[in-house]
Amino acid sequence: MWLGPEEVLVANALWVTERANPFFVLQRRRGHGKGGGLTGLLVGTLDVVLDSSARVAPYRILHQTQDSQVYWTVACGSSRKEITEHWEWLENNLLQTLSIFDNEEDITTFVKGKIHGIIAEENKNVQPQGDEDPGKFKEAELKMRKQFGMPEGEKLVNYYSCSYWKGRVPRQGWLYLTVNHLCFYSFLLGKEVSLVVQWVDVTRLEKNATLLFPESIRVDTRDQELFFSMFLNIGETFKLMEQLANLAVRQLLDSEGFLEERPPPRPPRPHRNISALKRDLDARAKNECYRATFRLPRDERLDGHTSCTLWTPFNKLHIPGQMFISSNYICFASKEEDACHLIIPLREVTIVEKADCSSVLPSPLSISTKSKMTFLFANLKDREFLVERISDFLQKMPSKPSGGGRAERKASIMDSAPEPSPAPQELSEQPASPTSALGGLPGGRAQEAPTASQGLLRLFQRNTPVEELGAKGAKEKMKEESWNIHFFEFGRGVCMYRTARARELVLKGIPESLRGELWLLFSGAWNEMVTHPGYYAELVEKSTGRYSLATEEIERDLHRSMPEHPAFQNELGIAALRRVLTAYAFRNPTIGYCQAMNIVTSVLLLYGSEEEAFWLLVALCERMLPDYYNTRVVGALVDQGILEELTREFLPQLSRKMQGLGVISSISLSWLLTLFLSVMPFESAVVIVDCFFYEGIKVILQVALAILDANMEQLLGCGDEGEAMTVLGRYLDNVVNKQSVSPPIPHLHALLTSGDDPPEEVDIFDLLKVSYEKFSSLRAEDIEQMRFKQRLKVIQSLEDTAKRSVVRAIPGDIGFSIEELEDLYMVFKAKHLASQYWGSSHPAAVRRDPSLPYLEQYRIDAHQFRELFASLTPWACGAHTPVLAGRMFRLLDENKDSLINFKEFVTGMSGMYHGDLTEKLKVLYKLHLPPALSPEEAESALEAAHYFTEDSSSEASPLASDLDLFLPWKVQEVLQQEEQEEAGNDIQDKRREEKGTSPPDYRHYLRMWAKEKEVQKETIKDLPKMDQEQFIEMCKTLYNMFSEDPMEQDLYHAIATVASLLLRIGEVGKRFSAWPGRKSRDSAPDEDEPPAPEPPHDPDWELQPPAAGDPQAKAGGDTHLGKAPQESQAVGGGGGEGRGSPSQPLSDDEAKDDTSVSSYSVVSTGSLQCEDLADDTVLVGGEARSPVATTHGGGAVDTDWCISFEQILASILTESVLVNFFEKRVDVGLKIKDHRKVERQFSTSSDHEQSVVSG
Repeated sequence: MWLGPEEVLVANALWVTERANPFFVLQRRRGHGKGGGLTGLLVGTLDVVLDSSARVAPYRILHQTQDSQVYWTVACGSSRKEITEHWEWLENNLLQTLSIFDNEEDITTFVKGKIHGIIAEENKNVQPQGDEDPGKFKEAELKMRKQFGMPEGEKLVNYYSCSYWKGRVPRQGWLYLTVNHLCFYSFLLGKEVSLVVQWVDVTRLEKNATLLFPESIRVDTRDQELFFSMFLNIGETFKLMEQLANLAVRQLLDSEGFLEERPPPRPPRPHRNISALKRDLDARAKNECYRATFRLPRDERLDGHTSCTLWTPFNKLHIPGQMFISSNYICFASKEEDACHLIIPLREVTIVEKADCSSVLPSPLSISTKSKMTFLFANLKDREFLVERISDFLQKMPSKPSGGGRAERKASIMDSAPEPSPAPQELSEQPASPTSALGGLPGGRAQEAPTASQGLLRLFQRNTPVEELGAKGAKEKMKEESWNIHFFEFGRGVCMYRTARARELVLKGIPESLRGELWLLFSGAWNEMVTHPGYYAELVEKSTGRYSLATEEIERDLHRSMPEHPAFQNELGIAALRRVLTAYAFRNPTIGYCQAMNIVTSVLLLYGSEEEAFWLLVALCERMLPDYYNTRVVGALVDQGILEELTREFLPQLSRKMQGLGVISSISLSWLLTLFLSVMPFESAVVIVDCFFYEGIKVILQVALAILDANMEQLLGCGDEGEAMTVLGRYLDNVVNKQSVSPPIPHLHALLTSGDDPPEEVDIFDLLKVSYEKFSSLRAEDIEQMRFKQRLKVIQSLEDTAKRSVVRAIPGDIGFSIEELEDLYMVFKAKHLASQYWGSSHPAAVRRDPSLPYLEQYRIDAHQFRELFASLTPWACGAHTPVLAGRMFRLLDENKDSLINFKEFVTGMSGMYHGDLTEKLKVLYKLHLPPALSPEEAESALEAAHYFTEDSSSEASPLASDLDLFLPWKVQEVLQQEEQEEAGNDIQDKRREEKGTSPPDYRHYLRMWAKEKEVQKETIKDLPKMDQEQFIEMCKTLYNMFSEDPMEQDLYHAIATVASLLLRIGEVGKRFSAWPGRKSRDSAPDEDEPPAPEPPHDPDWELQPPAAGDPQAKAGGDTHLGKAPQESQAVGGGGGEGRGSPSQPLSDDEAKDDTSVSSYSVVSTGSLQCEDLADDTVLVGGEARSPVATTHGGGAVDTDWCISFEQILASILTESVLVNFFEKRVDVGLKIKDHRKVERQFSTSSDHEQSVVSG
């Protein structure tokens, strides 16, 4: 790369001059490349250990003038190729110009100006990126790419000096953290260590300190453990590694790219040595923390935060804390955890003003809202800038208030007048109606209030006055009064001061009348509902009548959702549940519908309107329980792992017992997925849901630990899993809520587990109290940390499960062992993931849909297949390998979507590695027929193409014996019809018998397919014949294949003999079929008309030359076509000809006249020596002067000439050296090991190779 000229005083220290001219010097760093001796070792070590190493490129160009002692750096390079290009440019463009100048100062000024101009021109299109990454960091990135062979697409996030422990010896070097890899490089006194680990392979990442290792970071993959220590700032490094590993496993989970999220605003002055990606990751981490703390929508991004104080009127104090500002919210969090939290939506703000400063209240800021609340902040550092930012955001707010009138619609519990909704519900089964206050309508008006307007509980519970409920009613009244007093002191609605007092009230139980309102507030669902008016109604309208897998599952589960509750024993509740679940499946197709969502949603509908239940479900699935309800319930498995970890920590004795019984994995999924709603009586479980919406997953884990702790003695005495499950089931059935005013709902689970002596009842509020007393040390930050750790484990174990499933799906006759298949799968998956990192020519190859079957999740395109083929094929063909790889890909890509899955890939590999000589030759034969042979490779291969289309219905697949699993459905139907016609009455009898037993029995179809498969395995006559140009291509492939073999000479002799024999056989076949072919031609009315359905391989159809008007036939020139085929002598049965009797080659004049001879030389097979067989050679029978030559550019081919697979097979069997070559066993395991070495150990390759890889 060109560098801005900088002064160098000592030009030769640590550098060796390689080229020089009067104005420039090209130098190489000592210790780089071969040789260097002790000085080179020392310099190499210094380059790695010292901080300056990041900017030392191994090559550089200096500018000098004859009389000056000062040198100027003008360019550096990571490889000899790169620096040579710069050197040649300087010699060609500047040397002559510089020799004109008289003054040396003018020369230097001109050179510096020219170099600056080049740099400006190069950076013109990428100026923003250039500004973001300062010089030193950019050079470190270049060094990383060169050292590890990474392409341009791999971005460095940050790099750190540290030690890698190899055994008990620390190796000092540099740790490079990129978006997709962890890389380490060390060079100490000639010993080189180079590591590359993909983040997606990391199974464990933790910070620990032991006696052996000082404070260190441990990184585990499936096959190695790595320890890094001696960091300057281990906390920052570990946090960044955690973020990158988390992003990688999330890609495995949901295929979200790292850069898909809109980047946060750039800081005005970037810090030196910090990349833009590092800043983006830091901003992303802050955004996630901000949203989680205040339960804000997923698209909310933090703009900035500042320390300040907040005046709290309820206790007359100025509380210190942090103010956070984003585009839609102003939030406050006190330094003391539970002192006060505040959320002020900007849509509610009416006035922002700077109050008068005083010594008591420096830099105060007053914010007023529509609900007549005023918040006073003080001690703001940069008040002017803050007010300006808030004003900017307020101006961007939509002018029409979105639901402003509804924001405080619950101002009073006693207000019973329904208020109009800005977005009336348009529902298919019910008339539109206004949204009413949750406390609004008395139960007696149930018939006027459809589901859309209020919670189902109000419609279906008996209209019992509170007075008649006695003590329970009085308790409920007291709860309502307590909350009213709280609202009066702390405010009501979104802008309420949230303090420890609110938690106390939640733990005492939320009254029925306020439950829906407070769930909406504490979960953050209220904010999303108010900012998206009409969204739910629109979704319902769009999703009505749509059918999918999700809607089928929803229909199946509707009547299993709280069937014991009267609200879901009629169509009103069922219809509401259907609409909410279907609308959510339509909104979020990646989740769609998962079992347990129906139970949770039915409870949400009891306490809120349909729209409110929908937004609560959104908050649950997308924020509060991340990844719980996807196809693999990853989030629930992660939290199950956390529960096991917490059990080990808090209840170690029980943990060991439970581990042996495997109980936690059995119980915890139902506890977590349904928030205890499916295992506890409804009125008790709903109290846990209250606490969950306030505190998050922490409560669920605390309660689970408390339940295990309460049953410890009985669980320790259990002998098996069933006994333990019964103990826990009976305990949960007897958790009661004695304060509930709702009539008790029979719990189905309780009816199943009741015994003779029911255990004593446990009050839910006592259970909650115990859980907080014993396990309240759990913190949200610790849970997030544990979630990351468990997510690595869970996703990697799911990936292992996927690998095993895919390997099991591969048929047993494929030939590879289970271990080989697993290794091939890992290589295949790594190639797919590389396309995610660095882009792919095929967009579908990049995107992975986790909802697809495991086999279809990872697919590769032609370019990736070529790379894998080159390193894994036993048929190495040198420069011809990519061509062969392209043909194999086209052969395997049955559905023509330019992608192949793992099964297809393994089938192709198996065709080359396993099977006998016949099977391998079959594969090779097919690689030289359409569709494997593309039109560009064989422009004149019309006959075989016609034949291929004719036979496509009778051929199972390109690789008949291996690929029959991928039979297209249409072809299968044709096969069924043929089989039925052949089998006749026999199959009809079978079908009658099967109809008698079970009408939809498809066993006879399976029998037919099995029979068809067997037939195809046995026959080789179905293969179409090969024309002359295809045969020539096959000879080329064989020649290239033998070029690297130890038996090279013998193989060349053998293939020359076989090829000449086959050419003569083709000539003889042509003479026999020439007359019938002409007759057929005369009778054919039109060349392009499809042939009549004749038996396969009828020579009348097979050997038609193109019609006179065929442009491809004319392409080779009229001179050659003018020679009548009849003039050529018929080749006898080999009389007098053989390896020892040379025959007459074509004369020079004839060859010159023949316009078709351009890219191939025509050789007599009799006089052929193996070393004469060049890349473009065509083998021709000695005495047959027929149009055998061909060209790539459209030359003429003898289209009457053809050869069958049986003839090729028979000819090759005559040469034992060829038979041995194809029968030879090759170990695919060694190939995979070599492939991985090439993929990983880029650091050992030469400069030129590295530049090619990184380019």
